[in-house]
This record gives sequence, structure tokens and C-alpha cells, in this order.
Amino acid sequence: METTTYTTAHTHTAAGAGRFESPHTRQAFGTVRALVAAYGLLGVGVLVTVAVLAMTGHAVTSFMWGRSAGVFASAAVAYWLTGRAARGARWAYLRMRIISLVVPPAIIAIDVLPGTLPAWFVLLQATCALAIGAAAFPLNGARLRAAFGKAR
Repeated sequence: METTTYTTAHTHTAAGAGRFESPHTRQAFGTVRALVAAYGLLGVGVLVTVAVLAMTGHAVTSFMWGRSAGVFASAAVAYWLTGRAARGARWAYLRMRIISLVVPPAIIAIDVLPGTLPAWFVLLQATCALAIGAAAFPLNGARLRAAFGKAR
């Protein structure tokens, strides 16, 4: 009796694999990776700042802890998704397109609520939003859209 094994590890066809090896596609994903890494590093910077302030006796709210940790966690997920997308995972690419468009306004909208956060915190978080928002340009650009094509 013959046994057949199926795997879902490959998320694109062999014929389409060359699209992800083109210099333009690799360059675009390199830019996205750098921007997502900057988003993560800035997020770590905010989290470390909050931790240092808390350890030195300054007022730090649980909301600040939660926002800082949330940005850091979302950066880790975004970096993982970017890596998957760069290897041809269309589902990861689509999620990164959405994240790069939705996260920046969400960060800003919540942070600018009057009286909830100090100005320095809002400024640091806005810098994080700029980094992930900048990733929207290559992610939604013609080259990456062409590399992934339409869903079949």
C-alpha cells in the first residue's frame, strides 16, 4: 500500500518562488524588516524608559506599562510575519499590510486622549507609530503586490 504525505510548509508554488528571489522584492522586504525592527527597538526603548522611571520612584501608570508592553509584543509578531511574508506566505503578507495601516492610527488615537499619558510618552509612542506606518509604503507598493498577485 502506498502512503502519501501532505505538507503545508510551502505557501507558494515552485513557479512563483522566483518572484521572492528578485532583487526588487528582496530589497522591499529588507526595507520592511528594517522598519519593523526600528518599531521594535523604539518599543523596547519606551518599555525600558517606563521601567527606569518606575525603579527611580517616578509615577508610572499600569496603562503606560500595558501600552509599552503591547507595542513591544506587536513588534515581535510583526517581525515574525514579515519573515514569513518574505519567504512567500501570502497570508503573512496580507496581515502585515493591514497591521502597517491600522496600528499607527490606533497608537496615536489612544495615546492622545486628554490627560491619560504624559507628553514624553506620547512622543515616544508616536515615533513607534511612524516606524511601523512607514512600512506600509513598500508593503502596499506595486512590486510586492505584484510578487504576491491575486489569490487563486
